[in-house]
Amino acid sequence: MKSLIGRKIGMTEVFAEDGTMYPVTVVEVLPNLILAKRTIEKDGYEALQVGYEDKKESRVNRCEAGQFKKAGASPKAVVMELKGDEIYGKNVGETLTAALFQAGDVVDVIGMTKGHGYSGTIKKYGNHIGPKGHGSGYHRQIGSLANNGRCNNRVIPGKTMSGHWGPEQSTLLNVTVVASNPEEGYLLLKGGLPGPKRSIVRIRSAVKAPRKKPVVKSLIDRTPKAEPEAKGE
Repeated sequence: MKSLIGRKIGMTEVFAEDGTMYPVTVVEVLPNLILAKRTIEKDGYEALQVGYEDKKESRVNRCEAGQFKKAGASPKAVVMELKGDEIYGKNVGETLTAALFQAGDVVDVIGMTKGHGYSGTIKKYGNHIGPKGHGSGYHRQIGSLANNGRCNNRVIPGKTMSGHWGPEQSTLLNVTVVASNPEEGYLLLKGGLPGPKRSIVRIRSAVKAPRKKPVVKSLIDRTPKAEPEAKGE
């Protein structure tokens, strides 16, 4: 089990050498600096506290500044705790990078869904709109709450109603890693991920991984190649 923090950048498509197209989400993975270790003796559980992205010192309160000073690190914008047997052996001051995962690995991605505020049933659930003409007074309302006389004392659970729509924590299971580039600091994950662009996501080893590991074909190398030297006359 292993995990790290990244930032969702957006979606694009990449091609393999045989022409296979992969729709992927680009996740920026800057070095995850380990700030502290949680131990069973002191905290009752094992985990690593990591920081992601630098933050201005003027934006840090005294309590946070003391924690960063104790770890000998600059202030971080995002601080989370990560669990995993494969990463717990690292010490304070070390970093976790995109090299933690390789192409073909199956992971789970945890993020916050987009926030839509207070939304009606037409927008939130895609319910049908009412008649627009002939004096109809019903257009985008919630609709009937009747239940055919079965439970007249209440509304049957599951009725779609208007209300707050996101942001909520969402976990997407069994996402395939298409490419990993620790040098440039990013991962390419197949398909879409929860959350808006520039949102923070947590990537961990899949807890319900399929028995058969998916095959990811090698991508086309788009790095510019040096031009051959001109031959002398």
